[in-house]
Amino acid sequence: MILSRTFVLALAAGGLLCGPALAQPKADPDWPCVQRKVSTLSPGTVWTGPDLEAAGPWGDDYEAASLAQKIASRRTELGEVDPLLDEFVAKAGDDKAKRLTRVFAGVFEVVNNERNRVIGGITRYAQGQRRMAERIRQEADQISSVKDGPSANDAREMPKEASELETKFAWDRRIFQERSQSLTYVCEVPTLLEQRLGEVARKIQARL
Repeated sequence: MILSRTFVLALAAGGLLCGPALAQPKADPDWPCVQRKVSTLSPGTVWTGPDLEAAGPWGDDYEAASLAQKIASRRTELGEVDPLLDEFVAKAGDDKAKRLTRVFAGVFEVVNNERNRVIGGITRYAQGQRRMAERIRQEADQISSVKDGPSANDAREMPKEASELETKFAWDRRIFQERSQSLTYVCEVPTLLEQRLGEVARKIQARL
């Protein structure tokens, strides 16, 4: 199907920018998500227990560190966290509060680091989408230019160059839209990690 000049320009100006990647102007052009960007989490947003530093380095407590890494992982279902904590508490002795605090300190660091990596990946993803959007705009302009050129005298025939450009334009636009749809799910990951951190914090604090 031959694209009219008006249709090509409409696709470039509006259609390919629907979706989360470039839906609306943002304060940070490298943050494409609807969710507000919070670069780094603070323990105080979910933790009201003992001071983390006063509990000592969590990595020096082997059992606390092992548990922290296990329950911080999304591979561990939240339903599995309670029995793991109960088992730890049963063996913690008189230092239960301090050792549980170390567990949370470990969980916080692991989750926060993972979240930072995800945010960095989203930023790079958005930059790639912006470059692709600019390339698609240029392809649309080239198609329009070829259609308006001297070789396009007969509107019923499309010059070979325009046909090749339209094929590339359609392919790039499809990739752009698929990546935009994927970004919708990727943008949810930082929030899901925050929610997991908050739930684990509540479970730990309930046993202090």
